[in-house]
Amino acid sequence: MAKLSLSILTADFANLAETLALAQRHPSVGWIHMDVMDGDFVPNISFGPPVVKSIAAATDLPLDVHLMVSDPGRYVDGFVTERTEYIVVHQEAMTHLDRTLRLVHSLGVKNGAALNPATPPESLDYVLDELDHVLVMSVNPGFGGQKFIPSSIGKIKSLAQMRTDRGLDFLIAIDGGVNKDNILEAAGAGADIIIVGSAVMNAASPEDELAAYDELLGAAGGAL
Repeated sequence: MAKLSLSILTADFANLAETLALAQRHPSVGWIHMDVMDGDFVPNISFGPPVVKSIAAATDLPLDVHLMVSDPGRYVDGFVTERTEYIVVHQEAMTHLDRTLRLVHSLGVKNGAALNPATPPESLDYVLDELDHVLVMSVNPGFGGQKFIPSSIGKIKSLAQMRTDRGLDFLIAIDGGVNKDNILEAAGAGADIIIVGSAVMNAASPEDELAAYDELLGAAGGAL
């Protein structure tokens, strides 16, 4: 069954403890998603290692750390915590993707590669067997609250087919503009990790919104 990774990018940072407690109450949530932005690779700045380490100390959920930064190999070790399960870097953000993926593994953390909307799955052809996680960006990275790009579904299907054809077991994630209207389509296409943020954080009742995802993913789990 697909699981959620709850992004805190658009959360109320004065009440993060409440957001983390919310995530832990819902069975559909498997990770806390940390969007790290540098104002260079993407046109926004979010937070760095101190915030990630604080979150790690305040939740029992594993962290899914998404580095939207230039040359991420320089920074990955700063995001290793007792809760960090994945560190995901962008295929477009570096010259030596293979080296950085191996570096993440050397730190005892699972790795991942993210693909911007215009980047094809085939760009990962020669590193697929090293990957634990492939993240399909269904918006252009840098800001929360953007509209879902429908062609992302085809990209998920392509990655799922590549995974099957090669007998690999990397997980497929999708990030950006996911809500109740498209979550089952993404899961049905092959997404294992579905990142949600603004749809939950900006809802009239984040509790009720997550409960709706619990029901949708739980009911669909046996059929996907």
